[in-house]
Formats: sequence, C-alpha cells, structure tokens
Amino acid sequence: MARKKEECPKPPAWLTSFGDLMSLLLTFFILLYSMSIISLEKFYQVLKGLVEAFGGRQVIFSESGAMKGSRIPINMENMHYRVKKFAELKKEISKIKQELMSMGIQADYLVTGTCMKLRINTSKLFPLGSEEPYPEAKNLFLNVCERLKPYSLPITFEGYTDDLPISTPRFPSNWELSAARALSVLKLFVGCGYPPDILSAVGFGEYHPIAPNDSPQNRERNRRIELCIKLNP
Repeated sequence: MARKKEECPKPPAWLTSFGDLMSLLLTFFILLYSMSIISLEKFYQVLKGLVEAFGGRQVIFSESGAMKGSRIPINMENMHYRVKKFAELKKEISKIKQELMSMGIQADYLVTGTCMKLRINTSKLFPLGSEEPYPEAKNLFLNVCERLKPYSLPITFEGYTDDLPISTPRFPSNWELSAARALSVLKLFVGCGYPPDILSAVGFGEYHPIAPNDSPQNRERNRRIELCIKLNP
C-alpha cells in the first residue's frame, strides 16, 4: 500500500504581513539613502539661480567641484533692490507722509506685495470735479517727485473718487475723472525729470473705497491718489 505524502505545514498568517512589512521598510530605507546623496552640480545650479534672482552677478566655486570651508565668495554688488534699499525707501516715504500730515493733508503708506503705496488725499489738492490740481498742489507733487527720482523705480499713479455721480461733457463718469487726475500727476513727474518709460496711470473711479460712502467725511477719505512704487524694477 502506497504511503500518503505529507504536505508541508502552512506558515502562520502573520508571517505574510511581516514579509510585506519588511519589503516596505527596505524600500523606504533605499529611498532615504538615495535622497541623502547630494548632487553638487545640481546644488550649484540652484545656488546660482537664487543669487541671480536676487540681483547677484556670479557665484565663484572652488576648484575640483567641492566647496572648501563653509563660505563661498559671491559677488553681490547689484543686490536685489527690495533687499538692499527697502528700509531706505520706507524711511523716505514715512517722512513724506509726516510732512503732508503737518500741512493738513491726509496721507498714509502701505506695502502690498511688491508695491509700496503712498496714499494722498486729494480733497485739498484738486477742485471738485476737476483734474487740474491747485498751484500749491503742483509744487507738492513736484517735491515728492524730486525725492523719489533718485530711486528711479516704476510708479503707477492710481486715481480714486467717492460715489457721488458726475456727468459732464469732459467726464461722463468718475472713471474718466479719476484717470485724468492720475494722468495729471504723472505729467508733473515727467516734467520734473522722472523717466517716463517707467510711469503709468490708471483710474478706479468710486470703486475700491477705503471707507463706506455714507458720510461727507468718509467720501472725502475716498478721494485720493495712490502712488504704487514697484519694488521690483
């Protein structure tokens, strides 16, 4: 009589899960090892890109491809303006604001993204419904121009009005009036020698108010010119 072959005993159920776990752990450590190997060439490319993005001219690497010591000589004479001159410009804008406030003209400044804004209330600078500033206001804008001209940064002049409707042959709506006022200030800057190719003007009308148009005082706050000084030349 033939003997019956004995079957191998089945492995315990936990052993299958344990084997999967070991495979995953091995894969994980292989990935960690591969990521721990730094490519100096790629590192230099990233460093060079960062330096150029901030206005640096060149990165000088040590010979043999490896860095010697902890410092790399970098020529940063043309450091990015926002890093090098931001504090200086902010100080000048703050002085202009204080001088305007001392003359009874509401003013403020704020930084939005890559733009430093000088906000000037126009209630005492322009006749109601007119784009032509008072003679004293022209001198004021010319003074601001002379103080910003050394920086030679792009400026966008933004005009804003309140929500009181206007309808004249020259200004069918507040859009035209706000744009005309912004353009008038731009022309004053051109006249004082500011580079015209980096100047622009835009009108927002009664839109984008900084206060509710529910009182004469708030409407007066909304009548303004904002100089958006681009920090990225």
